[in-house]
Amino acid sequence: MLTLDMVKDAAQVLREATRQTGLVYAPNLSGKCKVFLKPECMQVTGSFKVRGAYYKISLLSGEEKSRGVIACSAGNHAQGVALAAQRNGIKALICLPEGAPISKVQATRSYGAEICMVPGVYDDAYARAIQLRDEKGYTFIHPFDDEAVMAGQGTLALEMLQENPDLDAIVVPIGGGGLISGIAFAAKQLKPSIKVFGVQATGAPSMFNAIREGHPQRLERVSTIADGIAVKEAGANTFPIVSQYVDQIVTVNDDEIATAILTLIEKQKIIAEGAGAVPMAAIMFDKLPLGGKNVCCLVSGGNIDVNILSRVIQRGLLMTGRNMQFTVELQDKPGQLELVSHIIASHGGNVIMCSHERSNAGTDVVGCYLRVEVETRDEEHIWTIRKALTDAGLKLI
Repeated sequence: MLTLDMVKDAAQVLREATRQTGLVYAPNLSGKCKVFLKPECMQVTGSFKVRGAYYKISLLSGEEKSRGVIACSAGNHAQGVALAAQRNGIKALICLPEGAPISKVQATRSYGAEICMVPGVYDDAYARAIQLRDEKGYTFIHPFDDEAVMAGQGTLALEMLQENPDLDAIVVPIGGGGLISGIAFAAKQLKPSIKVFGVQATGAPSMFNAIREGHPQRLERVSTIADGIAVKEAGANTFPIVSQYVDQIVTVNDDEIATAILTLIEKQKIIAEGAGAVPMAAIMFDKLPLGGKNVCCLVSGGNIDVNILSRVIQRGLLMTGRNMQFTVELQDKPGQLELVSHIIASHGGNVIMCSHERSNAGTDVVGCYLRVEVETRDEEHIWTIRKALTDAGLKLI
């Protein structure tokens, strides 16, 4: 049974291995509630996952440690297990899904763990890890469906409420449910009135569906930029805890997640991975009843591949009206490009890319296309430029 004493014991054990990430007041992130960020992206290994992994490994018997440990992960749990094993002088084998970000794979290897790449997603890596456990006798460290792991993650609730006892709500990302189980259980024991909200990606709504249907069920596929929470099935042990202690679960799509990542970078100078940004996305897009409340938003991790980050930033710019892309049909004669650029410049837009193409079959023989990408301020600015172009008699495609 998960108990508050377990969570408090975990807090004592973790003092030797983790840092206590303080709350950051973020007054510019919401006009409806008072937001505090819990930046676990600043945690050792760049994620909260080290908490549960380290505490679980600290409880292993000498015989279990001697057999070595094995884990499966999309990346963050892998790093937590690898670090904990290294600190305890234990051999670690980590099964990672083939699509795991390169940065997470390299970081896991840097902590001395052996890596086994598995085709597919997290659940495929899990199946391979269980197979190797049975074949080789490793001790398996589950990423979420284990009470010791939940207790380690629950230490976050202790820190949040110790630093700000006036919190009304905590918003937490959900994959398999280990993080929110530990936080919700501990938070409700310490302050029964507090609300705990969970957020999943629309492309991986395993816990959202499980709560709606009344039992865990396996998704056929998952697809989201939030790879850290791309789990096909909610945990058998986490599901009843989430059912009892979590007040509501909502989902956010990839465009909303990308916007949250960009907002955290621009306004708070915090880099969050997709899973770490889903709570902020839920707040920004008004998915939860948080008006007038003191809210702690858990930024659970910051281990995002730089190549993915650049694409996410571009997606976020499009979502927030900071980037405009359009194609205009022109007559192939002198002065047309000048006309378009003058209209854009006179309305404060900044052209960052353009390409000129001759017409294809079926269009005006003396026509051409101009594809343009423009930096803009917001959606209103985009529509101002579009209207100016059409008012000048130009045809947008």
